[in-house]
Amino acid sequence: MRTIELTYPHMLILEELPETVAAIGFFDGIHKGHQHVIKTAINEAKNRNMESAVITFYPHPSVVLRKEKQQVKYITPLREKQEILKRLGVDKLYIITFNSELAALQPEAFINHFIKGLHIKHLVAGFDFSYGHKGSGNIDTIHDHARGAFTFTKVDKVECDNEKISSTRIRKLLSSGEVEKANILLGRPLLVDGLVVKGAQRGKQMEYPTANVMTNQEALLPKPGIYAVKIFYKQEKYEGMASLGFNPTFEDNLKEPILEVHIFDYNNELYGEELLIEFHSFVRDEIKFDGMNDLKVQIAQDEKQIRQLFANHLNDLSKCE
Repeated sequence: MRTIELTYPHMLILEELPETVAAIGFFDGIHKGHQHVIKTAINEAKNRNMESAVITFYPHPSVVLRKEKQQVKYITPLREKQEILKRLGVDKLYIITFNSELAALQPEAFINHFIKGLHIKHLVAGFDFSYGHKGSGNIDTIHDHARGAFTFTKVDKVECDNEKISSTRIRKLLSSGEVEKANILLGRPLLVDGLVVKGAQRGKQMEYPTANVMTNQEALLPKPGIYAVKIFYKQEKYEGMASLGFNPTFEDNLKEPILEVHIFDYNNELYGEELLIEFHSFVRDEIKFDGMNDLKVQIAQDEKQIRQLFANHLNDLSKCE
């Protein structure tokens, strides 16, 4: 998959671009609803013998449109978004920089520049897609703005348990630790990546060595607590447990949560290495213990529970398909 970053105005030459079928949207999370839109575009591209593309935006519009400074956390930061789209079989990814110039662009000018101007012959979007200044363009105006240059498919909402699958819904589930439900809507486990950095090494003292993972600052993390996780490292997959939080037994003033991962049956050094962590199940909230011995007893109980969970339970991510 080729990734092309664009700002307004872009300098691509129409005649040098292949005819393309594109899905358009912000697609944070690339959940089952987003996947339906994207797969519709991929299938249409195959039927027309054209390239498939996804057109998305960065950063989130709220970063530009809100007066107060915003730090947006993404269910899928750009790197994860690219990897998932690649796995889905998308040929090309356009990332359009969302800035004040783009925000001011009138709807028809947006279509002329970023749809017609990218040689898009068929566009696929969700039923609630909007574009142009203040989102004043929508699925009801696309036909007029296309002026016969391209055709359009509107994809209706995708539901699970009689409720629309949305990034907002997934964010709420993650904020309450309901990762199993969030994973069903995503169609895959929540994935977080990061580099292993040196920590206080208390885990090693308790015979539960942990990897302190420095995560992407833009990544949306779930509610603090103890989780059953799976860890990818150098093409291998391991089971383990993660503590995400503020380490109340030993710390009093941490401002950002720390992610510590204990990999079952693994003892090699990982400093400086990249890990990918899948969140599978919330086990318990953070607790402040009286000391290291009480914490060690609890960790042993957590390990037993999580090993049993992985032995007996597989998330049914096919639900609501």
